[in-house]
Amino acid sequence: MITNYLLSGMVGIMLFFTVVVAPTVFKVLPVEWSSKYVRIFFPKYYATLGLLTLICIWTASDSISRAFLGICAALFALTLFYLTAKINKAKDSGRNRQFHLLHGASVVINLFQLITFIYLLVKAP
Repeated sequence: MITNYLLSGMVGIMLFFTVVVAPTVFKVLPVEWSSKYVRIFFPKYYATLGLLTLICIWTASDSISRAFLGICAALFALTLFYLTAKINKAKDSGRNRQFHLLHGASVVINLFQLITFIYLLVKAP
């Protein structure tokens, strides 16, 4: 039961950021401010969702859900501790191709996690 509440919250957070926050930040703020905001926001985003995912692992009712959640938690850790730094470094050094590839990878990972969370909610008993 608690797992479904947490998953629902995480889906809401992920959708709200994607649909509302990100487009607004980049539309309203100057580039230097929006970049600074995103660099401060994303580590908190990944850490919070990663922690909630770890809690879900312990509260999930079946091993398949725990396996999917474990993959998602590992991906949050990967993006938090590795990918974000690489993205920032590529952006700072003007390596646009590398930046776009790494950013694209982070978007695909986030989309995979979102779809996984929705799947787990739909399949929940």
